Amino acid sequence: ERIKEELTKSGLVAKTIKKHISNVYKNSMHNMYILIKWLILSSIVGIIAGAMVTLFKYITNYVSTFRDNHSFMLFFLPIAGLIIVWTYRVLGLKKDPGINVIILSLREPDNKVPFRLTPLIMLAATLTHLCGGSVGRTGSALQIGGSVASGLSSLLNLDKNEKKILIMSGISAGFAAILGTPMSATIFSMEVVCVGNMHYSALVPCLFASLIAALYAKNLGIKPEGFNVQEIFEINLMHVFKIVILAIACALVSMLFCFCLHTFPKIYEKYIKNPYIRIVVGAIIIIILNLLLQTTDYRGLSGHLILKSIDGNIAPLSFIIKLLLTALTISCGFKGGEIMPSLIIGATLGCTLGSLLGISPSLCVALGMTGLFCGVTNCPITSILLSFELFGYTNVSYFLIVIAISYMMSGYNSLYREQTILHNKLNE
Repeated sequence: ERIKEELTKSGLVAKTIKKHISNVYKNSMHNMYILIKWLILSSIVGIIAGAMVTLFKYITNYVSTFRDNHSFMLFFLPIAGLIIVWTYRVLGLKKDPGINVIILSLREPDNKVPFRLTPLIMLAATLTHLCGGSVGRTGSALQIGGSVASGLSSLLNLDKNEKKILIMSGISAGFAAILGTPMSATIFSMEVVCVGNMHYSALVPCLFASLIAALYAKNLGIKPEGFNVQEIFEINLMHVFKIVILAIACALVSMLFCFCLHTFPKIYEKYIKNPYIRIVVGAIIIIILNLLLQTTDYRGLSGHLILKSIDGNIAPLSFIIKLLLTALTISCGFKGGEIMPSLIIGATLGCTLGSLLGISPSLCVALGMTGLFCGVTNCPITSILLSFELFGYTNVSYFLIVIAISYMMSGYNSLYREQTILHNKLNE
């Protein structure tokens, strides 16, 4: 009886072990299927979005060079504005959805992102750059990536959660292709929708879409963004005090930038109801300001201002000028991104404060760029990774200080009105 009882127990143990192994095998096969599925889908998104954004960057590079060699193109800005408004209205986008409709689609998957947004934003942003509107390209790249991924998800008839993840991977792909920074691009789309609630289920798709898009763009000749910051700034209380001042300034300027971007459109719309007249009036204001400035530094992307800032060769109020021109350009109806202008504003702010605080220009420019980026996007983890990719790993402690304080002190302002900040920043 005893032997029989032991054999019975052994049989039960064997069955339990066999069942456990079977469950592990089934789970492993299921996980492998999910991994392969998302590797394939994210690769497709990375290739398509990478190709579209690379084409977009080549086109805007070409028209920017043409504009720099033909300064009279500034006077065609009103005509470009009329074409932009007419095109959007003809194609059924009277109310420009922009990047906010993509963020909204991540929070509410029933909101569709129109695929025609891709050619529209490419055309409109190109016209704006050609005629000297003070805008960037990263926001446009995010729209391209998001709309491509949304169109693919509809074509494949994915469910709501899968659609959400695919759109996030599209945003990451667009970010990575335009800047060549796949680490920060991976986290950006996971962090920007709802600050404080990271969508870790999208980690693998966003990572591979970013890597593939960045490699695709690089292999087609698009050079990744990056700046040389060699100085090693010794850590002591006085230096920390100076960096804290810089961080607070970044937070305040980021609040001003977001305020202008959200307030100027309301002023335009209040006094000028007709969108055609509104964009023409806005274009005339931009032309007059550029003529008064007697420089072409603030037309288009103005990326050279970062290099001039590193050399300490900019006017003290350059950050205010770039901020106002960007806000005026976007608010009246022209298309383009706000992220690169925010980096340029941060660079020129850093240069100005660096000379006052006695910090080396290149380091202060780098700190200003990351601090302002964090202030306007509310994405501290993305900002940390972006600082690594753009400036390397020296002076890491100071980047962390600037990013942390800028995030805390910038309040609940954002470039994106559909962004949600889940937790109180001040722990009140």
